[in-house]
Amino acid sequence: MQLVLLTAFGVGGATVAGALLGFLIKKVPHRFNDAVLGFAAGVMLAAAVLGLILPSLEFGGAHGVWITIPGVFCGALFLNVIDRLVPHLHALAGVGEDHERHPDSVAQLNRVLLFVTAIAIHNLPEGVAAGVSFGTGNMGDALTVAGGIALQNIPEGMVIIAPMLAAGISRRRTFLIALSTGLVEVLGTLFGYFAVNVAAFILPFALAFAGGTMLYVVSDEMIPETHAHGFERGATYALLAGFCVMLLLEAYLG
Repeated sequence: MQLVLLTAFGVGGATVAGALLGFLIKKVPHRFNDAVLGFAAGVMLAAAVLGLILPSLEFGGAHGVWITIPGVFCGALFLNVIDRLVPHLHALAGVGEDHERHPDSVAQLNRVLLFVTAIAIHNLPEGVAAGVSFGTGNMGDALTVAGGIALQNIPEGMVIIAPMLAAGISRRRTFLIALSTGLVEVLGTLFGYFAVNVAAFILPFALAFAGGTMLYVVSDEMIPETHAHGFERGATYALLAGFCVMLLLEAYLG
């Protein structure tokens, strides 16, 4: 349990660490951000397959594939639905009346908060993925998944700072919002861990569901983002490097 708690706060804390870096590095170069995000995408891709989907097949037994496949699609569909239900959070941002008098400012704020809210919501199933992975009893797989998620959270935390400051949100409130996105992941990790321990029979589906959410994030958000600024070649090789690093860890430490 102590390791689960440390992992939960480590995964959530990675977002906060990235946010602190975001305050120091106001403008993250696209080339650097795309490479880091590409590497993180490769790590998450390997973690989803090696740490979640393959264990789902293993724990599902002879016909586990018929549990794993629906689980993967349910995880992806869950995030797809979440994407369509993300609300605006003016109250959370604490923006004053000036923004109400300027439509362009309101539109900018809406876009920024939509992005931040999407990150917070996606952090929940990512946290669940980290927690569920401990249900396999394989600490190597669990730490692989958690490490992949944490690595992805660092650039994620970095890139949310500058847009919020530019939208007129105070530095203090910007940090609190970034902190809240990390806390969501901590709660998700603990929920995933207790859920599969209370009802162990759901483990194969839960692992596949968590893997599906991670595959969705990689394909729908991370890869398109790394290919949007003209540095897709470097981002692609960074993804391959991240994937291969996880293969090495799996081969020698798994």
